[in-house]
Amino acid sequence: MNEVGDRKSAFLTQQCGRRHDDTLRSATFVKGAMAMSSFERLTPLFKRYMEQGGPAGCACLVMRRGETVYDEKFGYANLETKQLIQSDTIYRMYSMTKVITCAAALQLYERGLYLLDDPLEEYLPEFKSPSVFRQDESGNMVAGPAAGPIRIRDLFTMTSGLTYGGSGSETERLTGPIYQKAPASMDVRAFTRALAEVPLAFDPGTRWQYGLSHDVLGALIEVLSGQTFEQYLKREIFDPLGMKDTSFRISEGKRDRLAVMYNLAEDGTLTPNNSLETPYQPECRFESGGGGLLSTIGDYARFAQALVRGGELDGYRLLSPKTVQLMASNHLTPQQMNDYNWGHLNGYGYGLGVRVMIDPAAGGTGSSIGEYGWAGMAGSWVMIDPQEDLTLVYMQQMLPSREPYIANRIRNVVYSALD
Repeated sequence: MNEVGDRKSAFLTQQCGRRHDDTLRSATFVKGAMAMSSFERLTPLFKRYMEQGGPAGCACLVMRRGETVYDEKFGYANLETKQLIQSDTIYRMYSMTKVITCAAALQLYERGLYLLDDPLEEYLPEFKSPSVFRQDESGNMVAGPAAGPIRIRDLFTMTSGLTYGGSGSETERLTGPIYQKAPASMDVRAFTRALAEVPLAFDPGTRWQYGLSHDVLGALIEVLSGQTFEQYLKREIFDPLGMKDTSFRISEGKRDRLAVMYNLAEDGTLTPNNSLETPYQPECRFESGGGGLLSTIGDYARFAQALVRGGELDGYRLLSPKTVQLMASNHLTPQQMNDYNWGHLNGYGYGLGVRVMIDPAAGGTGSSIGEYGWAGMAGSWVMIDPQEDLTLVYMQQMLPSREPYIANRIRNVVYSALD
């Protein structure tokens, strides 16, 4: 085990019990909200997770009926310097950015600036007359005209035919280099123009595939608002909700609060990963709607609270209740659901940028129908349940994230604690 791994092991062996006691005393448990002992079940879960191949540090904030019922932090933001996770620790949100992007785009929907079934090309002309890869009689992939346009709905629901980079299809192979190049040399509009040159993986609206659709939503927001993506988010979401530490780039004054990203080896060793930091530097112009935001657990909890309260928090109306309900409804057809087959999302459908619980029995959970949220690549995770007036935000910084292991365990422990 390397030095970082040794320090993590020593921390868990010598400090975790004492840290557990201290943090329970300092955690915010509001009198009369819930019994503290019910949510204490989360603490041994996190302790065991860290001992058995988990992150260097993590944090979890649970709120019910507008009150904090669990607010706990474990371990290190930086193993090398022994800097502990704090309330103001900043994390890379990765795909939890998507929920904010979709909420921002829905604000413009509420203003009548577009309809969900509008062709995307009416606003982003680079997507006019898209092409799609199909297999010919010889088994070769050949690009030809798509059966129809990408519609704005397809961006929200990941049914556009846009993909991430990878090796699973010709679209993925061509998309990868564009996405890798974007942080160093492109802004949002240049990125979408380059992306529009790649033939789609399938005819829009016919299938589901996780990809860059929400990054294109960021470009749509720029065109419709006349602002840069971050300018719009700051004016319409971050400032009104008091999300003072949420941004695409890290400032020098906050750099020491950014948690270190760690790679997890099979033997549990953690090694710092400094290879993914370009998007967060001050000079980067690419503002990724699919995965670019930095935030704190408190900031993101403010956003989640606005959604669980029907789109309003502290007098600011983020979205209308009906739009939040539309966002958190399953939008996939039975055919598209066949592609939405990630095992840890059993029981969930997919709404406008969020997983949506539609079958608790299939999910093996006591969560409510309509519970929704999403996760980030490094393990951040949000859960919003309007029926229970419940939100949960979890943060860590580790690759791979082990989301299939930890996320649903957190969910099930929380629901077992409800009265």
